[in-house]
Amino acid sequence: MIRFVPNLLTFSRLVMTVIFLVMILYSPGIENKAQFLDVAFVLFVVAGLTDIIDGKIARKYNVTSKFGRMIDPLADKVLVCGTFICFAVIGQPTLYDLSPAALRVIHWAVVAILLAREVYVTVLRHLAEAKGINFAATVSGKIKMFLQSFAIGTVIIKMGHVPNATWASCFTSTVFLAMLTVTVISGFRATKRRLSQKATEEQG
Repeated sequence: MIRFVPNLLTFSRLVMTVIFLVMILYSPGIENKAQFLDVAFVLFVVAGLTDIIDGKIARKYNVTSKFGRMIDPLADKVLVCGTFICFAVIGQPTLYDLSPAALRVIHWAVVAILLAREVYVTVLRHLAEAKGINFAATVSGKIKMFLQSFAIGTVIIKMGHVPNATWASCFTSTVFLAMLTVTVISGFRATKRRLSQKATEEQG
């Protein structure tokens, strides 16, 4: 029975992700927005915790599966990238007194950078693993995931509790810059790692 738990947790994360994304999209029209977004924030945290728990269970009981290896990273990408796409659709976060047009450029630029990195590294990973080469997540990738999750939480809290505070815009901007910097760096590191692997292959 225990071997099914990681996959069940992964599937539940996908379900929670869909509910969470729908909540984000509908949040602008909700009257009691603060409480609504607090619930969304809790759902996001729970979804993130299932990601940690399912991996630990799978490794501890040696019950990893092909389904888990494929769906688990996909669920993470849907949660993170889907959230930033939803933020861009609803025009969040607002920053300082920037115009809606300027904010649209910023929001969709963030989405483009995140999506480009994820697609690029996913392709590199599949190319490596197709040749039987390990291309597991590295420290920079884990830091990237943490900052992306932290940025999502930051936007949700800002939307619900301090939507127009200047200090909140400053804090959110700083978090976004850190997130984008680490995202780009992790992409470069993945490229360097793959090139190093190819060099080893050619020498062998």
